[in-house]
Amino acid sequence: MMTSELLIAFSDQLAATVAKAGQWVVGVDARQRHTVSGMSWQAGVVVTAHHALRRDEDLTLILPTGGTAPATLVGRDPSTDLAVLRLDQTLPLPGFAPAAQVGQIVLALGRNEEGVSTSLGVVSALSGGWRTWRGGKIDQFLRPDLNLYPGFSGGPLVDSQGGLLGMNTAGLSRNLGLTIPVVTIRRVVGQLLSQGRVTRGYLGIGMQPVRLPENLRASLDLSGGVIVVNVEPGSPADQGGILLGDVLVRLAGTAVADPGDVLGLLGAEQVGQTVVAQVIRGGQLTELTISVGERPQRGG
Repeated sequence: MMTSELLIAFSDQLAATVAKAGQWVVGVDARQRHTVSGMSWQAGVVVTAHHALRRDEDLTLILPTGGTAPATLVGRDPSTDLAVLRLDQTLPLPGFAPAAQVGQIVLALGRNEEGVSTSLGVVSALSGGWRTWRGGKIDQFLRPDLNLYPGFSGGPLVDSQGGLLGMNTAGLSRNLGLTIPVVTIRRVVGQLLSQGRVTRGYLGIGMQPVRLPENLRASLDLSGGVIVVNVEPGSPADQGGILLGDVLVRLAGTAVADPGDVLGLLGAEQVGQTVVAQVIRGGQLTELTISVGERPQRGG
């Protein structure tokens, strides 16, 4: 087959993929400057990006058929930038792609009043799980190299066959468009549908990693910890006696070297439980008992 014929076949395949995947991509009109995107997840359920959903009421979906339908907010999780909407009709559902690969050709899709839009690129980076600056767990770092145009947040990333790889968002990084993988969406959406929220433990402190002095590293067999730079008044940490300048080195018996370590120990199962926090204060190791609270559900 000649090169021109291969290019035509490839182009036709991409166009067919957009038409196929576009059947389950919606626009979300939340009465803001421009619409955002969403995707049908299961019967009567749409997933979109939390950060782009500026209001909880008066939500309208722009359907693949060109019509509109009202939607209601089920719940949102700011820490993973996911929100779940419900509508009184069933839309086509996505198929799921095999595991993503670096260099794989991918498409981002969005929808507005004019119809479906797309952007072509590749998977530029994959790595292990990570935590957002709000403490949410994302099971895989997935970065596509393509343009996420205004309104694309909440829309899908698909492979060349139209299989869903995840939800695109510009809300988890100031400089990067990232993709929340299917495994994370499945976990968080399940909790939002059953509970209306995602429960996480909460201490109420601001932290920064810090390296310990040589004498403390040797005596504690630890290289670092996190220094407390803020304590919210009335928070569990405040009530437990944590002070500004304390260096937290262990929580619930586990060494912590950065804020992600602390957040990783504050799962739903810890809410209401007491944990022992070991802190260095004035050069001395001190133990404090803290009752873990539930992280407030902030809208922003």
